[in-house]
Amino acid sequence: MLLSTNYFETRERALLGSRYDAYYQAPSQQAARGVTVNTLRCTPEAFLRQAGLALRPSPFCPEAFVVEEEEFKPGRHPYHHGGAFYSQEPSASAPAALLDVRPGMKVLDMCAAPGGKSSQLAAALQGQGLLVSNEYMPDRAQILRSNLERMGVANAVVLNSDTAGLAKAFPGFFDRVLVDAPCSGEGMFRKEPQAVAQHNEGLVRQCAALGREILENATQVLAPGGILVYSTCTFAPEEDEGQIGAFLARHPEFELLEIGGAFGSPGEENRCGEHPFDVSLVRRIWPFQGGEGHFMAKLRKRDGEPARPFKPGKLAKPCKEWLEFAGQYFPALAQRPLQKAGDLLLIDPETPLPPHKLRILRQGVAAGTVQKGRFVPAHHLFTAFGHQCENQERLTLDDPRTAAWLRGEEIPAVSARNGWCCVLVDGFSLGAGKVSGGKVKNHYPKALRNLK
Repeated sequence: MLLSTNYFETRERALLGSRYDAYYQAPSQQAARGVTVNTLRCTPEAFLRQAGLALRPSPFCPEAFVVEEEEFKPGRHPYHHGGAFYSQEPSASAPAALLDVRPGMKVLDMCAAPGGKSSQLAAALQGQGLLVSNEYMPDRAQILRSNLERMGVANAVVLNSDTAGLAKAFPGFFDRVLVDAPCSGEGMFRKEPQAVAQHNEGLVRQCAALGREILENATQVLAPGGILVYSTCTFAPEEDEGQIGAFLARHPEFELLEIGGAFGSPGEENRCGEHPFDVSLVRRIWPFQGGEGHFMAKLRKRDGEPARPFKPGKLAKPCKEWLEFAGQYFPALAQRPLQKAGDLLLIDPETPLPPHKLRILRQGVAAGTVQKGRFVPAHHLFTAFGHQCENQERLTLDDPRTAAWLRGEEIPAVSARNGWCCVLVDGFSLGAGKVSGGKVKNHYPKALRNLK
């Protein structure tokens, strides 16, 4: 049985009755482990064939797998460095897949760190439209930015704001909104002992109030006809069915949509509190079903105020150093307009965001800087567009040069000519190198290397 607090067990035994022991009996004493394939990089079928891992399909998402290797260290696998997958607890891959994101849409992930669900949303967009990934905590927002860069996302804006700021800045703008709400973390008891240590009834109430506030702000940014998915990784009624029942009572302009029965179980009537609704339309994942625990609800906004028209910002002046560099290495990007943030040149997403005063950590792709009259490319340029680079050093998973490269070492050049190149493992970008004298000088960021 999962670790628990006295408050948690007393509450859940009262709600579940004789089902308690069975529902919280997980298949393994270890937390479930999974990977979600980045379909910006490859198909799930190709990943399964190439990655050399013991995997089985996840019941929660078509792009996800359950990892069956206890000693698997995802951060050291070359495909992780190449952004081909995100290490993610299996049931955590379910909420983003419910949003029905399609290329060209405008999508907001309101509480996005560390970035697994945002990566899924970006993959669904396939480089078209706009993804705004927001995180309130500054340190977590930096992790979010780094993960989206690793996954090769080119059309995202990473913000560090509270959700009230989003509501004020972007009324009625987004076609899809994901609220993976900060919660009491009861689904993390096996994975994170700290979640057990800090858990109490007061925390549940605090998280329920925060979730309500975030949901209210989400209603403001969603366009009429848009879809909102609300999720938590907790079992607490106040944060799950009770939250949704109260929301529907406050917002008759929203309707609950059916999630379906492909995984998990329906919601529970005795968790609705003062506002009962059709709980067959929401979904729960219990530990005995192969995940750590999740709750999901899918809602559509029937009416509301549409987004106000706006004029896109002015484009930066053409940069001759960029034009020369791109013409040689990235001709497909040479005509993309650039914006400037300090010394950094950025390739903006093609779908603009309305003018705002929120803190931006990244807008589009960091292309690079001009130093001493020459363009010096950024790592993000190669993670986002490395497959388009005209000069490539192509490695494979079993090539000893791959491990050497990820340690930060210089490697022999085989396929790349002199100058800047993209280093790839089985087609997945590992960043930039510079070839001279038959060697590829390593420009892989030191903070990302396999040094242990």
